[in-house]
Amino acid sequence: MAVGTLLAVPALSAATPVRSASAANVTTASAAPSTPKPTVVLVHGAFADSSSWDAVTSRLERQGYPVLGVANPLRGLASDSAYVSSVLDTIPGPVVLVGHSYGGAVITDAAAGHANVKALVYIAAFAPDQGESGLAILGQYPGSQLPPALTVRAFPGGQDAYVDPADFRQVFAADVPAGKARLMAAGQRPVALAAFAEPSSTPAWRTIPSWFLVAGADHAIPPAAEQAMARRAGSHTEVIRGASHAVLVSRPDATAHVIEAAARATS
Repeated sequence: MAVGTLLAVPALSAATPVRSASAANVTTASAAPSTPKPTVVLVHGAFADSSSWDAVTSRLERQGYPVLGVANPLRGLASDSAYVSSVLDTIPGPVVLVGHSYGGAVITDAAAGHANVKALVYIAAFAPDQGESGLAILGQYPGSQLPPALTVRAFPGGQDAYVDPADFRQVFAADVPAGKARLMAAGQRPVALAAFAEPSSTPAWRTIPSWFLVAGADHAIPPAAEQAMARRAGSHTEVIRGASHAVLVSRPDATAHVIEAAARATS
């Protein structure tokens, strides 16, 4: 584009009207508020971003579900949950709320007070009880390879945790192709270390039906911990044998199947 053409483009100013997201006007390209299918809201966990849901999203959209991948801030459980809760405020109609890993703790708190959230889906995730933290859960069940694999970097006001790239595939994505796992490790988003120790509030799974995908070869959250949390929540549970913590990347069909089962049961 020529410089003159660029200069001719009006600048965005404070007077320029900006469409805001609200429960009255939020839609997606694939669905309007009148759609009979619930909106699937996907919340990623630590050391990942919303692109980790890409293969799952494409499968859900082919089945006609409107999908929203939320950018989880990864700064603290209370603040992350408040952020996701604010996103839920903007979505008309029923919602199936899905969390992976630490994102499970986030949806557990974020769904409180949202009558439109009809189902919770935990994908190799934390589903804490009131006053419980992710760190406490890992302490109850041996076998996690995550704590010794963490690298901590200071930032103003706190510390960020990353998975050491040398350990990332083994701990997080053992059944993901090596090249893909290497890219995931390089692009991982850190989580504030304090978020793992922050206690959960009243869990939404006490009042909202839940589904749980247990990754049978998870080296981050031990499968025994996932199964125990699923039993406690009364979740409809499916165990995927041989699946790593990154089951949403390595087994998108199985992951989408669990989400669709929740959506069908609550529609």
